[in-house]
Amino acid sequence: MNERTIKILEFDKIVDQLAGMAASGMGKEIALALLPCQTLTKVQQLLNETSDAVSFIVRKGSPPLGGIHDIRASLKRAEVGAVLSPGELLKIADVLRASRNLKAYGSGDVQLKEENAVNSLISCLATNRRIEDRISIAIVSEEEISDSASPALGSIRRQIRDAQNSIKDKLNDIIRSSRYQKFMQESIVTMRGDRYVVPVKQEHRSEIQGLVHDSSSSGATLFIEPIAVVEANNNIKQLKVKEQAEIERILYELTAEVSEILPELSANVSILAKLDFIFAKAKLSVNYKCVCPALNSRGRVTIKKGRHPLLDPRTVVPVDFWIGDSFRTLVITGPNTGGKTVSLKTVGLFTLMAQAGLHIPANEGTEINVFDSVFADIGDEQSIEQSLSTFSSHMKNIVNILGEASGNSLVLFDELGAGTDPAEGAALAMSILECLHQAGCISIATTHYSELKIYAMSTNGVENACCEFDVRTLRPTYKLLIGVPGKSNAFAISSRLGLSEDIIQRAKEFLTQEDIKFEDLLMSIEGNRTRTEEERIKAESYRLEIEGLKNQLEEQKKRLDSQKDKVLREAKESARRILVDAKREAGEILSELKRIETERQNAEREKEVENLKTRLKNKINKIEDSLTETLIPKQGYAKPPKNLKPGDSVLIISLNQKGTVVNPPGNDGEALIQAGIMKINVHVTNLRLMDEQKLQPSSVGMAKIGVSKSKTIAPEIDLRGMTMDEAEEIVDKYLDDAAIAGLHEVTVIHGKGTGALRSGIHRFLKSHGHVEAYRLGKYGEGETGVTVVALK
Repeated sequence: MNERTIKILEFDKIVDQLAGMAASGMGKEIALALLPCQTLTKVQQLLNETSDAVSFIVRKGSPPLGGIHDIRASLKRAEVGAVLSPGELLKIADVLRASRNLKAYGSGDVQLKEENAVNSLISCLATNRRIEDRISIAIVSEEEISDSASPALGSIRRQIRDAQNSIKDKLNDIIRSSRYQKFMQESIVTMRGDRYVVPVKQEHRSEIQGLVHDSSSSGATLFIEPIAVVEANNNIKQLKVKEQAEIERILYELTAEVSEILPELSANVSILAKLDFIFAKAKLSVNYKCVCPALNSRGRVTIKKGRHPLLDPRTVVPVDFWIGDSFRTLVITGPNTGGKTVSLKTVGLFTLMAQAGLHIPANEGTEINVFDSVFADIGDEQSIEQSLSTFSSHMKNIVNILGEASGNSLVLFDELGAGTDPAEGAALAMSILECLHQAGCISIATTHYSELKIYAMSTNGVENACCEFDVRTLRPTYKLLIGVPGKSNAFAISSRLGLSEDIIQRAKEFLTQEDIKFEDLLMSIEGNRTRTEEERIKAESYRLEIEGLKNQLEEQKKRLDSQKDKVLREAKESARRILVDAKREAGEILSELKRIETERQNAEREKEVENLKTRLKNKINKIEDSLTETLIPKQGYAKPPKNLKPGDSVLIISLNQKGTVVNPPGNDGEALIQAGIMKINVHVTNLRLMDEQKLQPSSVGMAKIGVSKSKTIAPEIDLRGMTMDEAEEIVDKYLDDAAIAGLHEVTVIHGKGTGALRSGIHRFLKSHGHVEAYRLGKYGEGETGVTVVALK
């Protein structure tokens, strides 16, 4: 891949960020050496590794990558027979521990085991807990071996400590004694050359028998080893020699154990370095919210909401880009600072990142072609903000590109043909693009020249694009619009920056009519596009809203269907339980009747039979009550009357009963209605306003009716042979008359028959306003053929 292109597109900055995410020096080395690959299968393999590592991080969190060291030099030393130092052995133990931790990290998740490249690498790691623990127990740090490294070492060090304590005690006795205290410079015990000494004043040298090991810089103090402890110090010296010999033996023994697993350790180092690098790629993907792009070899590049990774994620404007299907050359026009160069670099950088096995910061649906080479001529500076190259340096680079580009190359030009005479520059630019187009390259060029816009509009396989510019605010939006040629907006921008209007008007006079017509055409196209885009966004908003409402309705229908099925199941289950219970009790009563028939005398038998009949009737009443539904619905279907006020006459539709408003409807729609001698709450949709003059007789008339009714009303009514509808109307009127007449109890004769009329009458009575209670007739009253009603 072209080295200049890698720097121009700032791929090296991405590599630096990648290296910063590696946990080990070896992982950083691999990252810093990363280059794009040109083979489709290899690129796909690299991307799969990154995707697998992202899956691990998403499912199991960050991997345990601590303790990965480059121990290759130590392994070579062990291979040739050298004894490893404590520091080298500790690093080997760290590598074994890192391998063991990663093995544990990769285990226990079945979904990550199948065809997962990262898990395959982890499974190849070798562990050796025995050697790892042996080194960890024996070595405390790079300078210290543990007392637990061996029993002999522990014993030697105990002897050394005992000897040292004995010497310190003797010396302390000397410096604290009244005889020697005046000879001491200080009352302390110190060491010189691994031997315990005391500080003696120079003038009293002859008072302390012993060996002089050192003196102070002034010569006033001599550090003397008293003769009483010389032998003890010599003993410690011998023990120290034994200690060092034992340490060397331990290190040799540990090195020998490490030598037994050199191939495994060498393989572990390579695998750990690669895993560190792969997880660094995954961290980069997670940090930038990247996706794994699809790959192709047909020249197609599609980017969905791509975000340049080196720009501030809070302000970067996502780019939608596509090329390689109906066109293979794209000409991007528009004003400076409008985002053309950013769009160009985004396409090039995404291509390099994908071919290096890195995910790219874009949305799903992004697709990248695997190119043999990528070329870019985007100035001499690496930063996005400026381009300062001259025409000659540009042209030298373009000549090299034309000589090296193949049919599977991506070529990027920024301000193609700039820096020379506009007419010649435009002609050169068109010729260069045509040459690359005929060669089959994917080419993208930014320009200001109108000639290139016309060339793109009139040439098959070449398309215009522009970076959107808001003419109302005179500010770029940084959105790339493919299929639309851009206006330079030079006059508008100059005016906004303060250029005189006279100069701008004069400049317009210098334009040819063809230039003016072309710019007007572009303005018309841009206006139509903007309006179309606004309408599309509005239509998309409506579509999403409709889909949301549709989903809500479907969800509501599902809930209602589920509730309906649940209610039906519960009702059926309740009815079944009632039926089973009734059958059981009926069977018990029949058995009891048979027993009475055989065991009891006539008088007792009749009495017990009567009790059983009563029990059976009560059971039937209970069943009917449980199956009877309320007659008054909470809400009806009539158009509710408006502005009801106390005293208004109304008809209660569900009861076909007249009433008077006591309290008008509240927030819940419930009104308090006086119906006869009862006050009931009725929903306003169950009421209908009535003409008072037709409904309210005089008090005299009411008194006459009351007297008349009391004289003529019968204490019973016969409904046999009627339908339920006929019976309801007759019973309703009869109960009204009975209540007015002041009767307290009446009898409704409905017959036994099938029991349908009786059940219907009971349902009606259950919610009637005048009924306080009702029961079936007793023995001698008509039994189940009549119902006795108690009135309020």
